Amino acid sequence: MALPVDKQVKYWGIASAVFLVVLWYLGDVILPFILGGAIAYCLDPIADALERRGLSRAAATTLITLLALLIFLVLALAVIPVLVEQAIALVNIAPQLSHDLQAFLTEKFPALMDQNSAIRQSLTSLGEMLREKGGALAESVLTSALSLLNILLLVFIVPVVAFYLLLDWDHMIARLDEMLPRDHAPTIRQLAHQIDRTLASFIRGQGTVMLILGVFYAGALMLAGLQFGLVVGAIAGLLSFIPYIGALVGGGLAIGLALFQFWGDWLSIGIVTAIFVAGQFLEGNFLTPKLVGGSVGLHPVWLLFALSVFGSLFGFVGMLVAVPITAALGVLARFALEQYKRGLLYQGIEGVPPDKE
Repeated sequence: MALPVDKQVKYWGIASAVFLVVLWYLGDVILPFILGGAIAYCLDPIADALERRGLSRAAATTLITLLALLIFLVLALAVIPVLVEQAIALVNIAPQLSHDLQAFLTEKFPALMDQNSAIRQSLTSLGEMLREKGGALAESVLTSALSLLNILLLVFIVPVVAFYLLLDWDHMIARLDEMLPRDHAPTIRQLAHQIDRTLASFIRGQGTVMLILGVFYAGALMLAGLQFGLVVGAIAGLLSFIPYIGALVGGGLAIGLALFQFWGDWLSIGIVTAIFVAGQFLEGNFLTPKLVGGSVGLHPVWLLFALSVFGSLFGFVGMLVAVPITAALGVLARFALEQYKRGLLYQGIEGVPPDKE
């Protein structure tokens, strides 16, 4: 005899509340384990593919770990220092850019740029605000999120956690399957498969799209001679998981910087613009259809809302778990909607076959 529905709701509600409480109080502590689990989840298909080619699970995991560490070392030595240097320089140059814009507007539109005009005061305050806020953000990051202890935790604990989770991933899934309530096991497996498909399409697929676009934008802008091409490309790539936002923010920033740097050289400005047009064409016609698919099930507005809510409640850890929780809630919502449409509340008496009345 199955457990009554009200008791099932009670138990699942308690489990959800416990999860949120743990996330609230232990967010910073469990951060390395969440990152390690996310890395293991993303790399599991590669390990499975290597197993099908004859490697053992331990050998496949070791090979993947060594390659990942090699890539991380290359990035840490070659890319990350330049990226940080350009980001700091971009924050520091903001007041100068604001001053240059004032000079341009004063020359072209002198009536608008009077000493006491609102536009001039706004531009001055904007430049100072960008420098102050950017400096405060950089200082906050360096003193808190990137403190020595957190660096040690992320550098040493995350790879270890990811290694062991990847090594035992199939075994853990099998154990979890054994613990499912027998009456609901088929339904839970079906929902878990849909959640996994949604997460795989979004995290693995969109993550690959972000990486390709980030490398393309950064490399192309640097070849075009844009002063802050690397950091602009990284911003555009990171924001590309939200449709059009990455191109709008990155393109607007790049074209704005190009106008200051190449004013009068319309060919260079046109090249910077063409880079983002080409990136959008590449993303819309090749990358997203091939790597992400046409229907992921995560609407951009719903995703932004979840990132905002979980980020404000649980900080950086909340933003990490927002995507999988959002995907799971989306699948559960669609399942609940299907059940509702099959029930009496939606169909009414007229929708029920005569033999079931």
